[in-house]
Amino acid sequence: MYNTNSMQTPDDAEAPLSFIFPIGYSYYATSKSLSTHLYQKLVDRYWRRSGTLLYRPNPRNSCCPHYTLRLDSTEFKPTKDQRQTVNRFNNYVIGPDYTHAAARVHPRTRQEARKRHNEFDLIDRIHEPEAQFLKTPPEPAHKFTVTLEPDEFTEEKYLIFENYQRLVHKEGPDKISRHGFKRFLCNSPLKRETIYTSDGVQRQVGSFHQCYWLDGKLVAIGVLDLLPHAVSSVYFLYHESFHSHNPGKLSAMREIALAREGGYRWWYPGFYIHSCPKMKYKMDFKPQSVLDPETLTWDLMDKEALAVFDAKHYVSLSRERQRKESGDPPQIFKNHFIRPESDGEGDEEEGDFMLGSSMPGIPSLEEMKQVDMDNLVLVSDATPGYFLASDLVSWEQQDIELDRKDIKSTIAELVAAMGTDVMGEICVDFRRRTRVL
Repeated sequence: MYNTNSMQTPDDAEAPLSFIFPIGYSYYATSKSLSTHLYQKLVDRYWRRSGTLLYRPNPRNSCCPHYTLRLDSTEFKPTKDQRQTVNRFNNYVIGPDYTHAAARVHPRTRQEARKRHNEFDLIDRIHEPEAQFLKTPPEPAHKFTVTLEPDEFTEEKYLIFENYQRLVHKEGPDKISRHGFKRFLCNSPLKRETIYTSDGVQRQVGSFHQCYWLDGKLVAIGVLDLLPHAVSSVYFLYHESFHSHNPGKLSAMREIALAREGGYRWWYPGFYIHSCPKMKYKMDFKPQSVLDPETLTWDLMDKEALAVFDAKHYVSLSRERQRKESGDPPQIFKNHFIRPESDGEGDEEEGDFMLGSSMPGIPSLEEMKQVDMDNLVLVSDATPGYFLASDLVSWEQQDIELDRKDIKSTIAELVAAMGTDVMGEICVDFRRRTRVL
């Protein structure tokens, strides 16, 4: 089956590559090892991850189209309500006794006092109640700390997960498990490491748990993917005792502050479903941009854009601009195979081959036939070591066709969904033992 003349050793392939196993619609893949550099490209192409599962939904063929959002942390200006949320929590942690005593023991200069009164510095206010930033004595009413930890399992973290899923998402005990927590929110395929920017600044990347501790107890966890140019929010969960402090708003602003302070710049709040009331809060943080599913370019999510989302089921703002300029009537996209009972968690399939589907933002079948995939690195249980796609005996005889599902067509789907420019960064991993979902 294989031509072994160009077999590679693990040293040749493993370190720089991300290992991807193709699954299919909407599009799905799994990964045991994924570089943050590659994942940054993928989130900018409509991908997200859940544990080791990577997925790219088809918004054109969904009952509830998913859209990618991002916010420029350097341009974020919190609203009055958001500022009040931070200030109320800070006052709760610090307490009036500390405030009055600290004014005598650690008085601000007149300039510092005037600046604090007239300006809301996001980074300063977010850190204000943390124990490491408070001058003592006196002692604050509560001890509040935030730690950034590897996304590893602990029993304390699981208890927060169990409480949150049971009370907020109303899940039954049979749906909540340690295994599910580990699979969903721990042990990400993203590699944790320290990178250096062009100006020599260190930056942590990889998957982390941002843990909130109040009086020595874990009360909330933000699951984050720190990417070369983004803080990507994966999930946020909290204990019921923390609910009164508006933890959703607090966590969002803390993550935006991290994006600004850490030099990541962009904050990605996860997929946005315009028709879902529970996701409307994401629009409260501005200015946000939405990724066009067809051109994979960003558009400001302003009032005009939101009006288009209000009026249409599926939205491509670039297509809307083109239609207005040409004077063409609106184009209607029919949604195929949508079940009435769908809960909006995923897309419905419309066929057996992605390159023959309505998936926007990918090369066409004819374009993929022109792509040279011969040098793609593969790995399989059937042979030791690494090999190239062209080493497959049947590779040259196979073609990419709508009515065939051979290995070349399977790989072509994956390349089309990820982008032809990332072929040198991935290893297509067909080993069964590495597929951990």
